[in-house]
Amino acid sequence: MIFSGALMSTDEATQSLGGIFDGTSAVHWPLIPNSPTLQPLIEVLLDTPEFFVMFWNTCILTFPQLIGQFLLASPAAWAFSRFTFRGRNLLFTIYTILMLLPFQVLMVPDYLVLDRLGLMDTIWSIILPGAVSTFPVFIMKKGFDGIPVSVLEAAELDGAGAITTYIRIGLPLGIPGILSALLLSFIEAWNAIEQPLVFLKSQNLWPMSLFLANITQDDIGIAMVASVFMLLPVILIFLFGQRYLILGIQSSGVA
Repeated sequence: MIFSGALMSTDEATQSLGGIFDGTSAVHWPLIPNSPTLQPLIEVLLDTPEFFVMFWNTCILTFPQLIGQFLLASPAAWAFSRFTFRGRNLLFTIYTILMLLPFQVLMVPDYLVLDRLGLMDTIWSIILPGAVSTFPVFIMKKGFDGIPVSVLEAAELDGAGAITTYIRIGLPLGIPGILSALLLSFIEAWNAIEQPLVFLKSQNLWPMSLFLANITQDDIGIAMVASVFMLLPVILIFLFGQRYLILGIQSSGVA
């Protein structure tokens, strides 16, 4: 539907979705447009500069979160999986509880902390909470749990220290869990609406998710093309990372 709508003229798209806009339930959406046109695509690429700004904003808000999760969540997951220390089970239980809490519950505490730090209405108000998310820790830990103890014992006998074991054994063997966690985090961050809407007041910092939400009925063609551009990265990453996602979920015991 979205891909065919990207090739429709504004008039044809509005007519096809007329049942939604005039309050009736009758909607006729052809699989192939009656008069295919590249007009919406040209309009987005040449006459909608704010689209490129928000596409770039989406990248800026998303990829630093993934880098932060890899640098912070993977060592934390390795520590939970392979080290024994006092309060480990209690701390991991707290991580799990925080993972289950929806954004609506954490919104006010996050807002107060970010406002106190002076980070409101900056990209860091989105990047930092995402980078310290507890969800990747849970997935990565379950992936690290699947590494045979005999491999770690062999590395220890060879004189490998804790950091060396993590870098040379933990990371390579834990790739399925790491990539599956980052893939799921990418989809969540790329499509985020509530966090940018609450923490970003300046529209020049908005991601594409908010750009699409503010397109009017008169710009239905632009909405379809913008939706395609927003959907393509998710589809491509999912297709190329599907194997690791399945392996990661299987190793984590979630399936």
